[in-house]
Amino acid sequence: MSNNLRQFLTQSRLMGISSVTALLMMATGANAQPQVLDKIIAVVDDGVVLQSEYEERVLEVQARATQMNMALPPPDALREQVMESLVIENLQLQLAERVGIRFDDDTLNRVITDLAESSNMSFEQYVSALQAQGVYTQTRERIRRELAVNEVQRGMVNRRITITDQEIDNYLSSEAGRMAMSPDYLVDQILIPVPESDSEAVRQAKEAFARELYDRLTAGADFAQVRMEAQQSAAANPPQGFQVTGGELGWRKADQLPSLFVDIVPALTVGQINEPVRSANGFHLIRLSDVRGDSTRLVKQTEARHILIAPSEIRTEDQARRLAESVHQRIVDGEDFAVLARQFSDDTMSVVAGGDLGWVSDGGMPPQFEEQIRSMEVDQLSAPFRTSFGWHVAEVTGRREQDLSRDYQRQQAENALRQRKFDIELENWMLEIRDEAYVKTIN
Repeated sequence: MSNNLRQFLTQSRLMGISSVTALLMMATGANAQPQVLDKIIAVVDDGVVLQSEYEERVLEVQARATQMNMALPPPDALREQVMESLVIENLQLQLAERVGIRFDDDTLNRVITDLAESSNMSFEQYVSALQAQGVYTQTRERIRRELAVNEVQRGMVNRRITITDQEIDNYLSSEAGRMAMSPDYLVDQILIPVPESDSEAVRQAKEAFARELYDRLTAGADFAQVRMEAQQSAAANPPQGFQVTGGELGWRKADQLPSLFVDIVPALTVGQINEPVRSANGFHLIRLSDVRGDSTRLVKQTEARHILIAPSEIRTEDQARRLAESVHQRIVDGEDFAVLARQFSDDTMSVVAGGDLGWVSDGGMPPQFEEQIRSMEVDQLSAPFRTSFGWHVAEVTGRREQDLSRDYQRQQAENALRQRKFDIELENWMLEIRDEAYVKTIN
């Protein structure tokens, strides 16, 4: 069978769950109450493919082909490829079962809630719509299967992929890598044109007008509203009113911006507006509306240490609290924090280091503990405080802002390279598990 058909069928199974649900509804709508005699049509290792699964998948493929205006092959060829797709899916589901990949009802309900929200419906409305189409049970089962297959693919294929430091270096130094890693900017502007025919007095008046708009914007006025009001004012007062144009430029890389913008935009922060700047076209007010893919990562970090006294089968809550108070007082009296941590702390991860937690980025500590640490000054010792882990005595030993841009950029490069390899390795892995499987079709 053709590679195009095989790819189409694979993409049909790998589609987003919302699209699969839509196709289920379309397919069922075209055949309101399909009557299928359910029976086993293939044995796949320890599993089976049912006639109902096959019929459902054919309807989905036909619905998607109609949606994409794509011609399908003759029925025999379509049957062969649909069956092959179901066999490989069945093998993956068996593997997911063996390794313990399961998703409970709460997880399925969360996915359905997300699908409902994307359709501007409540959970109950979405479920009712699925039930009205007769595909609610099918949808829940397809969600469960999709989640399981995606998870087993992620686990099995990623372990086959190796990304070396040299590959990351090569990617980052390549033109494709530099383009992919560079940020995209969403830029908006207000332009007050200054044609060559303008006198010096008119030019100065337009510059003053641009400055007036800038002052309004920096005082908090909405950018789009100011532009619209300036345009309306110009249209209502010809010829004295100045022409005003502009608008969003769309998402662009820095080298895709107009030459005037290239040096200005990257230096702006999101929401910042540049002072009026003159070009051959006129005076520009430039606003950076948003940025995505920015590799700049300045992260606030805290260095701290702690002693954890946890209640246990041999230590009551009150005993744990009183021991924490005793340890705290001994530190206040001058005893060494690290020595006491090694003697008393129940935190096995930090006890050897004398309670030292090292440098931790904001958000990297348990919420209750981080809330206490955030309120402390450097070199401040806390009074004993309680979290879900037990009683703590903590000390902040340092704070800093760390530039993790290089680490972030390399992680992004690794992700891009992994994604490049994933599809190839996925295809190889699926061919391998298919070759090793016992499959018997039943006519």
